[in-house]
Amino acid sequence: FPYTVFFGLQYILKRWLCGPVVTMEMIEEAKELFSQHFQRENIFNEEGWRYIVEHHGGKLPLRVCAVPEGSVIPTKNVLFTVESTDPLVPWVTNFFETIFVQVWYPMTVATNSRIQKQIIHHYLTETHDNLEPLPFQLHDFGYRGVSSVETASIGGAAHLVNFKGTDTVASLLFLRKYYHSSMAGFSIPASEHSTITTWGRQGEADAFRNMMESFPNGTVACVSDSYDIWKSCEEVWGDQLKDMVIERGKRGGALVIRPDSGDPPAVVLRCLEILGKAFGTETNSKGYKCLPSYLKIIQGDGISYITIGSILENLKAHGWSASNVVFGSGGSLLQKVDRDTQKCAFKCSYAVINGNAVDVYKQPITDPGKTSKKGRLALHFINGSYVTVSQESADPEQDLLVPVFENGELLKDYTLEEVRQRAELKPGDIDIMGFLASSA
Repeated sequence: FPYTVFFGLQYILKRWLCGPVVTMEMIEEAKELFSQHFQRENIFNEEGWRYIVEHHGGKLPLRVCAVPEGSVIPTKNVLFTVESTDPLVPWVTNFFETIFVQVWYPMTVATNSRIQKQIIHHYLTETHDNLEPLPFQLHDFGYRGVSSVETASIGGAAHLVNFKGTDTVASLLFLRKYYHSSMAGFSIPASEHSTITTWGRQGEADAFRNMMESFPNGTVACVSDSYDIWKSCEEVWGDQLKDMVIERGKRGGALVIRPDSGDPPAVVLRCLEILGKAFGTETNSKGYKCLPSYLKIIQGDGISYITIGSILENLKAHGWSASNVVFGSGGSLLQKVDRDTQKCAFKCSYAVINGNAVDVYKQPITDPGKTSKKGRLALHFINGSYVTVSQESADPEQDLLVPVFENGELLKDYTLEEVRQRAELKPGDIDIMGFLASSA
């Protein structure tokens, strides 16, 4: 992707690095563990860690400077720096590379989510009267599709930087604990296949009716492809239960019908055509068809930044507004990413050796693309662009990297609301449709 949404470092700092995090008991345990693991006694730096306990009270002598969380920064720029504040333990910086670099995951999910927000925004702008649906048009279905509860909480929180719909409850607790958000996301009652199929094929309409009666007010979602999605839309929702759907709308509620199989662009379009015939449509000011406000489609199968664009382009081509459909995404949102998606890396760039400053970098002949940055780095905004520069040649007042952690203490404590404001779509954003077309 052409940029990265910076998010998640605050969690790492609070969870792992704040306060006294090294004790003599931990040192003894580590000494025993590493002697067995490496089958030798001279690997673990016992003396160095004892020094940190004795002279720093177990707090880490590190200074971390970073761009404010939620910042949208073009790729290949510095996002944060880590340096030792005690020359007697210079090694402490790279010792924590593994934990620091894990910020790649929330950053990448937040970026992936924002890219999809830009795509939906593009089609809403072209085919709908306003952007009101946008905050809830990509719903997080990813809890079961990730590797762990911890992954779900971190990745789900990253998605909520951009949207407000989620079924990943762990992310809500995460954002309460680490980003001061009492309630970051919302959901609605929704059926799953087993709550329909236990009624049997002949009882599907009764299952739908039961869902509507169990939750008579507000918005509900009902999966409708257990047997025949076309029949469900035309004969059940569009006929047998039509009056119930309309009456729900009169009470201010809504029904969201969920197809969950087949080719997404074709299925969503055909469902809309069937429902439009049964319930009627209105044409908005831009000339595109809209179902009644109490009726929507949610497509939660096979959703990614690629398929969202395909679905919405197909709807536009057939005269339908992007406001008629919302999306749910699971594995593609939270799991189908890795550290190389955004080419995230944590590298030593500067050292002082025997009193002499040394720029440190690698430049492998077999892959020039892996050349790392050198020197003490700063991030500036120059002539409308973000640029990574050397601290020595830059005005420190212009550096966008701000101190967030020093010697065991958190210096910045961002709220989710602050993060969201920085990550919000802006008029100067890159043309994401053009970027995706050029990289297809």
